[in-house]
Amino acid sequence: MDKLIIQGNIPLKGEIRISGAKNAALPILAATLLTGTPVRLCNIPHLQDVTTIMNLLGQMGTRITLDETSNIEVNASDVNSFYAPYDLVRTMRASVLVLGPLLGRFGQANVSLPGGCAIGTRPVDQHLKGLTAMGADINVENGYIRASTKKRLKGVNIVMDIVTVTGTENIMMAAVLAKGQTIIHNAAHEPEVEDLANFLNTIGAKIQGAGTSTIIIDGVDELSGGTYQVLPDRIETGTYLTAAAITRGKIKVKNTRPDILTSVLLTLTEAGADIETGPDWISLDMKDNRPRAVNVSTAPYPAFPTDMQAQMMALNTVAEGTGVITETIFENRFMHVQELQRMGAQVTLKGNTAICTGIPNLQGAQTMATDLRASASLVLAGLAALGETTVARIYHIDRGYECIEEKLSQLGAKIQRIST
Repeated sequence: MDKLIIQGNIPLKGEIRISGAKNAALPILAATLLTGTPVRLCNIPHLQDVTTIMNLLGQMGTRITLDETSNIEVNASDVNSFYAPYDLVRTMRASVLVLGPLLGRFGQANVSLPGGCAIGTRPVDQHLKGLTAMGADINVENGYIRASTKKRLKGVNIVMDIVTVTGTENIMMAAVLAKGQTIIHNAAHEPEVEDLANFLNTIGAKIQGAGTSTIIIDGVDELSGGTYQVLPDRIETGTYLTAAAITRGKIKVKNTRPDILTSVLLTLTEAGADIETGPDWISLDMKDNRPRAVNVSTAPYPAFPTDMQAQMMALNTVAEGTGVITETIFENRFMHVQELQRMGAQVTLKGNTAICTGIPNLQGAQTMATDLRASASLVLAGLAALGETTVARIYHIDRGYECIEEKLSQLGAKIQRIST
């Protein structure tokens, strides 16, 4: 099993390029099931989760090829299986996103209940509620969602009881081939939802309002092919910027989108970072100063993202002052706290709130990743700590960060991957 060895207390300096967004690429790959015409996707990140969903699509009969520029062509003209097995879905929650496309185009689906990071309850009841309203017959038995429809799905008004990103995406994908108009109320605003809608519109869908709380989808008879470039990963961007801040460094990240990172950039500015932005780049300079502690409360976009909470906690552990972090999205997303405490961090938990009193230096230690973003926080802590830090079980980090040790090495970090 691979682990990362980090020699810390080195300011990060230099430039790196940001990869395509995992949380946009996964639903877009699932959406290729909606058309029998080849689709070419660009800026797809090379991640374990992407490999998993490509394997899933391949098992269904989809033909996937990689061109000479590492772009992906997907041809779903010969799909002959509508089954998403537990062995694949258990490792990644986003696999449930094949449910909507399979029902929308083929009228049947047999999909395992999803897995992924153990960060709390993330039910799929909103997905099933919406698809049932559109005319699907759905049974959940033996750990599988068995769904079918004898007729074409029909457009309806759907009110989401809670804001759910994957729920919004699944319903939106099912609706593009439904008969009539579907309106999703209380839809997720995330840029990745908007990116999925932009992709679907590129191949012939009629979607309005993505990025707002009301999305309107007018069903069409069929979709075509096309070429689409996935948006940059805002969480990867935020993670590297925070890595520079925690090490008192100076970096520039390119091929990114400052406009979808407003809350993170404001928080880093509060922490003392000097930030400049351009159309597709962001620079951060700590001017060798220790960061200031920040208060953060996670909430759906455009508020501070839950996927950046662990990284910001790592920053607070070495900041001047005391910062309070409140997690409102997932009830079990503080599993990194115990590992940070092994490095000397002074963090106190009270329910869904973590109170972090910064200390001048963390101490390197042996740590273990528990989920994707927790693993990123341990890497950041290791970069700032005195001495050597080991981060084990880094298969978690490979689910969401492309070549993390190579990119950090480009910025001057002393980090290596070893297999045991």
